[in-house]
Amino acid sequence: MPVFSLEPSQTAWCAELRALAEQRLRPLAEKAEPGRVNRPLVAALGELGLLGRLFTSGALDLCLMRESLAYGCTEAETALALQGLGAHPVAATGTAAQRDRVLPGVAAGREIAAFALSEPDAGSDAAALALRAEPDGPGRWRLTGEKRWISNAPEADHYTVFARTAPDAGARGITAFTLPADRPGLTGEPLAMLSEHPIGALAFDAVPVTADDVLGAPGTGFAVAMRTLTLFRPSVGAFAVGMAQAALDATLAHTSRRTAFGGVLKDLQSVAHQVAEMATRTEAARLLVYAAAEAHDTGAPDVRARAAMAKLMATETAQYVVDAAVQLHGARALQRGHLLEHLYREVRAPRIYEGATEVQRTIIARDLYAKHLPAGAPAGAPGGSGPRARQPHAGETDVKEPHA
Repeated sequence: MPVFSLEPSQTAWCAELRALAEQRLRPLAEKAEPGRVNRPLVAALGELGLLGRLFTSGALDLCLMRESLAYGCTEAETALALQGLGAHPVAATGTAAQRDRVLPGVAAGREIAAFALSEPDAGSDAAALALRAEPDGPGRWRLTGEKRWISNAPEADHYTVFARTAPDAGARGITAFTLPADRPGLTGEPLAMLSEHPIGALAFDAVPVTADDVLGAPGTGFAVAMRTLTLFRPSVGAFAVGMAQAALDATLAHTSRRTAFGGVLKDLQSVAHQVAEMATRTEAARLLVYAAAEAHDTGAPDVRARAAMAKLMATETAQYVVDAAVQLHGARALQRGHLLEHLYREVRAPRIYEGATEVQRTIIARDLYAKHLPAGAPAGAPGGSGPRARQPHAGETDVKEPHA
């Protein structure tokens, strides 16, 4: 793992983004209707040029944007990330016509994008998705089934949808489509969640799609999804680091002025040690996130495992740091409207979406055992150790991950 530090220009950019988040974007976030897409906030992100950078920057820039915005306004961070997640498959694998149809409106903040992968029975096990793409003539299909827990649904203008075009082909039977929200037969409803984000369920009643809607090629949808998640997983970690840093800074300020037991809280050894642990874990998570992003941008061969490590470490760290901050603040942190009450609700979901913590551990372990075993040796053979792991089939290089 390389030693990592930011350039002065990157540090200055992060400071600028924090200020924008606190001064310009947070007021827009505070005016939002709970559970609805905040279109004025998305439009502001477009006007600032941040949405456009989603499709021209590497993983490290994406992480710096998400960490900085999360520190000052988690709603702005989430709005930016969802635009990127929903439209990145089009930017990465779409035809020129598809990119022209989707990206300009998304980058300007005029139109909302969504990434429709999860289903009621296919969350972490994305390869088990059941939305059917049934043949309807040469180069034509009808989508039938449902998606659930889709961010920006049902208000998005464009959806990247993953459906099964080959019933018995496992991960190789999935195709990615890009389609507008007004396709006949596509309906949706909002879902009420712990944190008041726009998220919903989609129903597909023989929704027509054609070869012009296919991203990449038929049967490559799982690889499209995994490449997208490998890019965005370190940046989920960056989101978590931003929240952890905000909680840590709030705790430093609070414990420096709050008095109890005849002194200031920071002078109590138990408090000082807790704050030191919070800071150390936050910095460790940040470095792991940056290193994973750098690995992605330089094309390192183990980028998938590094991305999993970054997301695992950062999201678990943020949960720990925010919880510790609430504990040190006491009852005031539980009051509706307090920064930590807000962060406490926001910090829980990243440990689940885009691959739950347990999924990240599976990815990391498989990578470790694959490196440990001699080339061509099955798990459990002489020279190897550990549990038998599923080995990829021939030609399965691009589809190795069974979960999302």
